[in-house]
Amino acid sequence: MTLKEKIIHESLRQFSTKGFMSTSINDILEAVGASKGGLYNHFKSKEDLFLASLSEARKIWRQRNLAGLHQLERPLDKIRKLLENYRDNYLADSENFPGGCIFVNLAVELNDQQPHLAREVNEGFERFKGMIQRLLDQEKAAGRLKDGIDTGLVAEMIFSGIVGTCVTYTSDKSREHLDHNIKAIINYLSMVST
Repeated sequence: MTLKEKIIHESLRQFSTKGFMSTSINDILEAVGASKGGLYNHFKSKEDLFLASLSEARKIWRQRNLAGLHQLERPLDKIRKLLENYRDNYLADSENFPGGCIFVNLAVELNDQQPHLAREVNEGFERFKGMIQRLLDQEKAAGRLKDGIDTGLVAEMIFSGIVGTCVTYTSDKSREHLDHNIKAIINYLSMVST
């Protein structure tokens, strides 16, 4: 890894465990063995480092959660696969995110203290909900959802279930609870499909 990559990687780890506000530049520099000059050669400020780290976190999220979706034809199967990937490939990633889902952790922390940074995180949540709704809309257009199903509400329930799963797993690190929660969301999908 280059120094820039090491700094971003360590920032992800520390932001996921301690949050943005409680992580100091010195914490990151000490962990990677770099000087302030080394950091400021790549990032203008802590906020600039945050945005680079957020971009990397999104890249990791896409790699882990969207893996294999393109091989599936049915939209509902894509949502199921996304949920399984979230459980198996993303939440369990203690190398990059030892504190759990960095997006949920940062959104909660930054909402009151750094609302402009929280908006950056929340923008990703809205895109994610939109993706789920588009898949549900495709399923509905194919006539495979029960009559009267509001895809926006179903997408919101799935998203809320994912966030709840993240919070639960972050607090107890129980694989059993994680499996149970993801199965519950998948079962919910079965209840709305024909």
